[in-house]
Amino acid sequence: MDMTLAHWLYLLVTVAVIGIMLFRRGIVLPIIIGTFLVAAVYKGNIVGGFQAVFNANLVAAKELFSIFLIISLMIALLNALKGLGADQRIIMPIQKIMVNGHVSFVILFATTYIISLFFWPTPAVPLICALLVPAAVRAGVPVMAAAMVVVISGQGMALSSDYIIQVAPVISAAAAGIDKALITDKLMVLSLITGFSALSIVYLSVRKVISKKTTISEEDMRMQESLFEEAEELAATVEEDSKIVQRRETWGKVFAVAVPLSMLAVMIYMFQFKITGGTGFEGTDGAAFVGGVATILLVLATIALNRIHALDQISEHLTDGFVFAFKAMAPVIPIAGFFFMGSSDFTPAILSLGEDTAAPAFLFDAIQAGQIYIPQNSLFAGYGILLTGIITGLDGSGFSGLPLTGALSAALSSGADIEASTMAAIGQMGAIWTGGGTIIAWSSLVAIAGFLKISPIELARRNFLPVIVSLLIATTVAILIW
Repeated sequence: MDMTLAHWLYLLVTVAVIGIMLFRRGIVLPIIIGTFLVAAVYKGNIVGGFQAVFNANLVAAKELFSIFLIISLMIALLNALKGLGADQRIIMPIQKIMVNGHVSFVILFATTYIISLFFWPTPAVPLICALLVPAAVRAGVPVMAAAMVVVISGQGMALSSDYIIQVAPVISAAAAGIDKALITDKLMVLSLITGFSALSIVYLSVRKVISKKTTISEEDMRMQESLFEEAEELAATVEEDSKIVQRRETWGKVFAVAVPLSMLAVMIYMFQFKITGGTGFEGTDGAAFVGGVATILLVLATIALNRIHALDQISEHLTDGFVFAFKAMAPVIPIAGFFFMGSSDFTPAILSLGEDTAAPAFLFDAIQAGQIYIPQNSLFAGYGILLTGIITGLDGSGFSGLPLTGALSAALSSGADIEASTMAAIGQMGAIWTGGGTIIAWSSLVAIAGFLKISPIELARRNFLPVIVSLLIATTVAILIW
């Protein structure tokens, strides 16, 4: 398709959005205006622009609703476990094996990573920072080092692959027009390379100040005491009758064992299917399996606490879960809608085009038109999409840039001798490691810094070199092997 005024306008809006991200401003407003203008110009009337704004959001919402649902269910389950005190009981045995600083460094990483894989880092932060970090500090890990471990293993390593809940892979794959199965395993490999590289750099930089014995500085001791006081306040409950207290105590122990074992069984079952080449987890089936298990656990945990109030309590848990999901993901809908217009798979529905009408792909058409001016080089494409991901992550979200990196990956891959799935995985690494909360202070990194009473700017500064170096290593590996 020839380049039209609408194509040029789409490119102008895309460049403007990237520029706005560089200045750390919200992009939803220009995205909505851009959607309206591109559609109005292409259709030749204002009515078409109004319709496209709604249709773009509707198409994106349909594509991404499974994401909202799985997040909601996992958060609802976590809230139900808090009611039983099972969330704290899951952590308590881990504290006992933190015998020195070096062991605690590894345990803090492993626990944060696993919990963040299943519940996402943001809701897991209060639990980890209130219960695990004080134990690690007491064992000899400096507070700043502990914060770096939590950020890198949770906000970076776990969230960038999002291997269990699979929110991010769905967005990237949908924007790139590829099967999600093509990207999930690559994301896991790249996240592990980036995470282990970053953590190795951090460990080497702080190993000399990690205490082998359970001795800590006065400053860290005060921080630890403060965190334990907050943990006790968090664990305190309103006055309850003895039966409720006993029920909470008993079932809290049960679910502290049942939930981790259930999730471990889910993970083993899914890995077994991947290894043996079985079918049944294509598309959203994997997320459906995780979500179904979480829902049944939610029902059982709610009933276990109080059978009489369970009918109302489960509704409250689900409501809280959906509120969290929409707060976290709602801005992604209009952003995804705009970048979905870059693909001909979605423009017919967004622009209300007939079946016989040639569907434009504004971004793909523009890339194809300018293909002769773009270096046909996999290194250029790989590092370029990484830089694009990092730039889009500067808005502090991490997810809002995935529609752009996914769409660009599909558009650029044909002439760069590199698969679209590899490009999309690299772009997702850059976007989430940046915006997810590892190297910018206006992201969810603030929550960790706040809990641990340290400067978010200093935490971001300390993370910058390990994360950027590790992203470059992972990108190089991806280009060479895929």
